Amino acid sequence: MNPVLRQLEDELSRSLSGLTAPNAQLHPRQNSTRWNIYQIVRHLLLTYASTASSIEVRLAKGLPTRSRSTPSQLLAKIVVIHMGLLPSGREAPGIVMPPAEPPDPSPSGDILASEVTASLTCMDAILTGAERHFSTTPCLSHFALGPLSIPQWRRFHLVHGRHHIRQILAIRREYRF
Repeated sequence: MNPVLRQLEDELSRSLSGLTAPNAQLHPRQNSTRWNIYQIVRHLLLTYASTASSIEVRLAKGLPTRSRSTPSQLLAKIVVIHMGLLPSGREAPGIVMPPAEPPDPSPSGDILASEVTASLTCMDAILTGAERHFSTTPCLSHFALGPLSIPQWRRFHLVHGRHHIRQILAIRREYRF
C-alpha cells in the first residue's frame, strides 16, 4: 500500500482499536444529531468507494479531466492539500452520507478497522493503476477542490481521514473508552 494510505490506515485502526459495538453507536453528548463513530467510519468507506469508482470511470475513458480549478478551488486546495487543514461545518455530499441506523448486529471497532483496511487496499490498487496511466496530471475533479492528481487524491484522503479521526477520538474522550 502507498505510504500515505498506509499511514491513514494505521491512524484509523488505532482510533478504532478496542471499541465495542455499543461504543461505536454513541453520539457526541453535546449534540446527538452529530455522527457516531460507526457513521463516521461508514462515511469514510463511502468516500473511498466513490473515489475508486470515479477513478475507474476516468481510466475507462483513458483521459484526464478537462476541468480547470476555479479561484475558490485553488484556495481550498492550498488549505487542504498543502496545509493539511480541513475546515469543519461543511455537509457531506449525499453520495457519501452514512446510513442513520447501523446494521444488526452493529460492528465493533475491530470489524470497522478491517473494513477500512479492505477499502483502502482496494482504492490504493485503483489509484496505483491510475498513477501509472496519468502520472502527476490532475485526472479527476473533487467537488470542492477541483482537479486533483493521484498523489493529491491520496493526500486529500489522509487529511479528510485525520479530520474524522479527531472526531472519533473526541467521542472516545467524552465517554472515557
